[in-house]
Amino acid sequence: MLKRFFIYFRKYRYHLIGSMVCVMLESAFELVIPLIMSDIIDVGVANRDKNYILGKGLAMIVCALISLLLGVMYARLAAKAGQGFGAELRKAEYQKIQSFSFSNMDHFSTPSLITRLTSDITIMQNAICNGIRPVVRSPVMLVLALIMTILMNPQLAMIFGIAMPILAVCLILILKKLGPIYRKMQRTLDRVNSIVQENLTAIRTVKSYVKGGYECGKFSKVNKEFKESSEEAFHYAVMNMPCFLLVMYSTIIGILWFGGNFINLGTMQVGKLTGFLSYVLQILNSLMMISNVFLMLSRSMTSADRILEVMDEPLGIIGGPSDYIIKEGTIDFEHVYFKYQETAKEYVLSDICLHIEKGQTVGIIGGTGSAKSTLVQLIPRLYDVTSGIIKIDGRNVKEYSLIHLRDAVGMVLQKNTLFSGTIRENLKWGNENATDEELDLVCRIACVDEFLEKMPEKYDTNLGQGGVNISGGQKQRLCIARALLKKPKILILDDSTSAVDTATEAKIYRGMAENLKDTTKIVITQRVSSIKNADFIIVLKDGKINDMGTHEELLFRNIIYRDIYKFQEKEASA
Repeated sequence: MLKRFFIYFRKYRYHLIGSMVCVMLESAFELVIPLIMSDIIDVGVANRDKNYILGKGLAMIVCALISLLLGVMYARLAAKAGQGFGAELRKAEYQKIQSFSFSNMDHFSTPSLITRLTSDITIMQNAICNGIRPVVRSPVMLVLALIMTILMNPQLAMIFGIAMPILAVCLILILKKLGPIYRKMQRTLDRVNSIVQENLTAIRTVKSYVKGGYECGKFSKVNKEFKESSEEAFHYAVMNMPCFLLVMYSTIIGILWFGGNFINLGTMQVGKLTGFLSYVLQILNSLMMISNVFLMLSRSMTSADRILEVMDEPLGIIGGPSDYIIKEGTIDFEHVYFKYQETAKEYVLSDICLHIEKGQTVGIIGGTGSAKSTLVQLIPRLYDVTSGIIKIDGRNVKEYSLIHLRDAVGMVLQKNTLFSGTIRENLKWGNENATDEELDLVCRIACVDEFLEKMPEKYDTNLGQGGVNISGGQKQRLCIARALLKKPKILILDDSTSAVDTATEAKIYRGMAENLKDTTKIVITQRVSSIKNADFIIVLKDGKINDMGTHEELLFRNIIYRDIYKFQEKEASA
């Protein structure tokens, strides 16, 4: 599995290789120091040779300085490799999420995706930054130090044959416990992020209902779960240290005991035992680093699995390979059926047959749950039909590239989003190269000019996060203007004037009728007044077309439409 992540090192492979080389060289110089120290004691001190001691001492200093320099170089190279890897992986995962369809988004919660983009990648990134050194250094130090101890005294070196299996068993038992706990931790972190995101998004509602205490209670509960799972993971992770210390001290005691006996028997010198102990400490330190690597790897593997779940998610919608251009904007629904889940028993939309000519204005009306929004979301392939065909300009929508298809279809939703920044920046989402004259035109059609003129900074007025500085009706008009700036061949207005008064709404529709004669317009609404002048109106009921016709035709023959109209007329006159 980890092999799949190597591609994200492509730009930083030389930094990665360089850091590994630095660690290996650093380890080699450190291993030379105990040998020099052993010679100083056994030769220099024993013979009282000052020149020998000074020469060997200078050699130790040089080795230490070189080792230090290599350590600094490693730190810089490893940081670039780790941070670069994290940036490339984060970019790749973000790009994959951007290609998700609505059906793909249904598989993951938004907070979970945020956790996978941030926390999980950070864990892997830190594992790289902090793991290169022990991963390379530990085996090198372990093998070389073992060789040196065997060369110095094979009998004493046999003690490691007992110590190492004990440490291995302890590590396996700890890792077996930690894997599921780390997965539980990340799932709990998803829930923490979910509550935080939901609360901050709906902070005005929370305050208006005085539910701050209730929200704090929800957060405290999930935060406690995260704390408990973290404590449980920490409990098992720290068990590694006591086990290591027990084995380490037992090993040192054994070596001192048997080594002392060897010195008494004259088969070993004091300097050799000192050097041997230095290698023992390096071996045991290497074993400790290896165990920590496995602990770090265990958590990284959990995060890697979660990231790969996103990367391996099969795309629900893939664009066509062609470069076909939408020129007219005619729309055909041919026996279209749709349901959100393949396993669902009932269809959300059933047997939709529909033909819309270029430049026509079509109204869609129906009760809540009649699948009005779902119907229009199939046109730009926000969802794909379950069966049947949708055609634009006589061609299956699946034959168009997603970029071109969605660029040719302008959608304005009831709850469309404005982004942090100025009015100009938000409008230019529709066309980043738009001139001020084009901005003025769409703002006039969408009646944005009515409130824009009252703002001191005009187009450069900052909207705040999500457009908090303007009203709901103003947001909707800005979103309409943004969609118009795209100059779409098909314009879909999904209850997008619900927060606008009827006079302003009528003005908007008149402006579109005058300026967008060649644009196919689909209007979803609850107001009959919004669509009474449409070329024809579709009445939806329970995901099926109940009737189609002009305003006058439906008033004459359709009970549902007539009841809606009479009710709204009564409300207006009351």
